[in-house]
This record gives sequence, C-alpha cells and structure tokens, in this order.
Amino acid sequence: MKTFELSEKCLKAKTKQELKNVIQILQDRVNVFVSVGTSLSTEKNQDILLENIVTYAKKITGADAATLYMMTEDEHKLRFSIVHTDSMNIRMGGTSGNEINWYPVKLYNDDGSPYLEMVAAYVALKQETLNFDDVYYVDGFNFTGTRQFDQKTGYRTQSMLTLPMKNHENEVIGVLQLINAKDENKQTIPFSPEAQALTEALASQAAVAITQNRLIHELEELLNSIIHVIASAIDEKSKYTSGHIERVAELAVELAQEVSNSNEGVYANVVYGKNQIDEIRFAGLLHDIGKITTPEYVVDKSTKLETIYDRINTVSLRFEILKKEREIEMLKALAGLSGKKAFNTEHNAMIDQLSLDVQQITDDFNFIQRMNTGGEFLSQDLKERVNKIAETTVTIEGNTETVLTENEVYNLHVSRGTLTEEERQIINNHAVVTDKMLSKLPFPKKLKRVPEYAANHHERMDGSGYPKGLNADNLALPARIMALADIFEALTARDRPYKKGKTLSEAMRIMDFMVKDYHIDPELYAFFKKTKLYIRYAKKYMNPEQIDME
Repeated sequence: MKTFELSEKCLKAKTKQELKNVIQILQDRVNVFVSVGTSLSTEKNQDILLENIVTYAKKITGADAATLYMMTEDEHKLRFSIVHTDSMNIRMGGTSGNEINWYPVKLYNDDGSPYLEMVAAYVALKQETLNFDDVYYVDGFNFTGTRQFDQKTGYRTQSMLTLPMKNHENEVIGVLQLINAKDENKQTIPFSPEAQALTEALASQAAVAITQNRLIHELEELLNSIIHVIASAIDEKSKYTSGHIERVAELAVELAQEVSNSNEGVYANVVYGKNQIDEIRFAGLLHDIGKITTPEYVVDKSTKLETIYDRINTVSLRFEILKKEREIEMLKALAGLSGKKAFNTEHNAMIDQLSLDVQQITDDFNFIQRMNTGGEFLSQDLKERVNKIAETTVTIEGNTETVLTENEVYNLHVSRGTLTEEERQIINNHAVVTDKMLSKLPFPKKLKRVPEYAANHHERMDGSGYPKGLNADNLALPARIMALADIFEALTARDRPYKKGKTLSEAMRIMDFMVKDYHIDPELYAFFKKTKLYIRYAKKYMNPEQIDME
C-alpha cells in the first residue's frame, strides 16, 4: 500500500476503527524502520547483521523468500550468503548452521564480457533494480534453475524483486533478491512500487552498515597484525629472546582469564570481557617495544666482555703473547749460560720455572674466562684476583700494556649476570621508551590502558621498580599480571645467553622470596600457584629436566 494511499484512507476513514487500522499500519512501518536503523548500526556480528537485513526486507515487503548475495573479493562473482524460504521452512547460511555449497553466480564470461543472463548478475553489473510480476513470463533472462527448483520441490516462483546493495562509494557489495510478495490472505502478489522504494532504502542503509562493519573488522585485524609483526620484530632482534614476548602475552592472558573465571576468593568479583582480555594481550605483545632502541650488543650480551664481539678472544691473545714472552726470556737466559759449568743445573731450573710460569698464565686465563661467563656470584676475593691478574704486563709491538684493560676489569667486576650498571640502565630504559612510544599512539577507547599495562611490567608492589617507582596503590591488576608473567618467563626461559633456565622449583622459590620482599602481588602469586597454571606453562615451554615439581 503506497504512502499517499494511506493518507487518502486517513481522510476517507468513516469510522474510528478504520482510522485506527490505517494509523496502526503507519506506526508499524515506522517501528520497523526504527528497528532496522538500530539493528544495522549496532550489530557487530556479520552473520547476524546479514540475517537481520533479510528478515527486515521480508517484513517490509511481505516476501515469502529472500536470497542475499555478497560480492567476492575479486568482484567477479556473487556468493550465496543467506537463503530463506518461509513456506518451505528453509534457513541456510548465516547463523543457521546450514552451509550453502551452491556455486557462486558469475558476473563475467570467460572472454571478460559481462554475464547478463542471470537476474542477480544483471542487477550487480548494471546497478539497477528489477521488479517482475511473474518470472515465468519474462524474456531476456535465464530462469532455468528457478524452474528446475520449482519442478523438484513443488514451489511456484512468481513475483521477484532484485536490487543492488551499494555502499557510500556507490560500489555494489551485494544483491538482495525477494520472491513472492504475499497479501493479507497469503496470496502471491506483485511487489508494489512502495515496497520497492522501501526495500531500496533498506538496501542502501544495509550496504553502509555492512561496509562499516567490515571496515571495523578490517581495522581490528590490521591493528592485531601490526602488533604481532612488531612483537615478532622485537623478538627477532635477539636470537636469545625469540619467543619471549609471545610467551609473556600468552601467560598473562591465561592468568587474566583464570582470574576472571574465579567465582570465589579475592577475585570473585573480577570479570574481564573480550575488550579487557584484548587490552592485556596487546599489552603483553607490546611490553618490550622499547627494546627497539636498545643496542643489540646489550640485549644479546652473553658474556661480561662482549661488545660487538666477545673480547675474551683479544684477552686470550695477550695471554698467549705473555707465554711466548716468557719462553723468549728463558731462551735468552739459556743462551747466556752457554759454556758455564753449572749449565745443566740452571738450565733445568729455568725450564721448571718456565713450566710454572706458563701454568700460572694458563690458570689465570682460565679463571678470567670463567669470570667472563657471569655464571657465578662474584665475591670480593674473586674481584681481588681479577685485579691482581690485571697488574700483569705484556709487550705488544714494542709497547708495554697490561693483560687486562681498565674497561675489561670493570666489566669482569660485574657481580651478577653480564651487564654493567650502565648497560643495565640502558636495558631498563626500554620501559621508559615503551611508555613514550605507546602513549603517543591513538588506541581506541576499549584499548586505552594498553600503554599503562605494558609500561608498568617492571614496577614492584613496594615502589622499588622502574621506570616510575609505582607502588601497589598505583598498579592495576592487569599490570601486576603482566609483571608476574614477565618474571616467570624470564626465570624459566631456556634460551638466555647468560644463564640456564631455572628449574620449576628454583623459579617458584625465587618468586617466593619476591613475594616476601613485596616485589610481586602476594595474592596474585598465591592464585597463580593454586590454579597450577605454572604446570601447564612448564609442560608447554620448558625442557623436561626443568620440570621437577607438580
């Protein structure tokens, strides 16, 4: 019924009931379009969105059946997306669970010319609406498939309304086809001009909604891909920490999900939705982004003397020269003994002394080589021995120098690990850089706390962490989760250059001490142990010999 016809009926209504009926029709139509606008603008699930388009189109026009075709990415075909036929109880595609395996409708012939025999293809290519009262009496189109379907099922395809769905750039993204409009008595009638106009308006609105939905999805996929690429690039920068970021992110997400699923205890009221979990996942993947600016020789420093190369090789050369120097000194001394009566006695004494000197030089170098690994705590006695060895001089190309330079001694004095205090500050600065870099990115509202969670993974509950020295009052639970995940991964990692991965019992014992020192969240750590999440992680990422507890 056309709008102007409804207006005339309002004027000609003889009874209140007739007027109410007309007003009700108008009200229903307004309600439908309000529902359409709300549904299409808010629905994020693509399948549900497409089903809603078909449902509303059928409701507006009274159609018995509808097919929604979507354009393929190469824009050469139309694929079946939704198929509904009410009278035959057919529901295919979308969320129905019934997959559509029909061949797509081609838009072009093998020679590249437009394929205009099929109604849907014609509508897509010409961007025109086609409205047929009875397809059995239409020339110029191929309805063979329609007739075969009718013969096989007993259905009678009659009226058909087919229209293009064009987005804001006037590009066809799909085709909507409606079949067999019904009147109040369920009799098939043609699609009226008003039904066509209303459906065209719906199709236009639907196309914009689909395009917007796709754009949002594509932007989310792009953001997700970029973050994963950045994380991979950071991991690939160091052959020793490859996989660290992915493992931290995975562990943090799993711990957050365990917390969210807990229905008792301190976390009973903590619930993380998809957006919160995504925040934690992205924070985990970006928590070390600041290491992009960290020099590789610091990130990969596997020994104390390593810079661009391991200077232990240069030190080794000096010690070898020192040995040769002692041999030359002995040979010169032996030459001076020639012809003396005590030659044999002094000769043997010199040989014995040379052997002792060479052995001492070898022992000293072996000691320096051991100190270079950073594998043991350097006590004051060990530092003193390094200093004493450093006083030994050797002549190289006429110049007298010590077997250890001042900088080499400084590096060898590192008490734990391989990094000097300056190098450790460079490493620690990655958290500052992470904060600076991520704070400048325009994260969407639902991910706005990614920079905070990522940058605070080295903060401690007692305020002794870095870069900001935040304490428990200023650390959100996701940031505490990130810190725990980062520590546990670092302790158990089997690919670090300066240490072997801790066994599970060693790692947990160290974290027990960190809880006592109030460096990590005691309640979160207790929950971590209670859920046995560390066991699941260990079985996936640790060597079997590291797993020494359940």
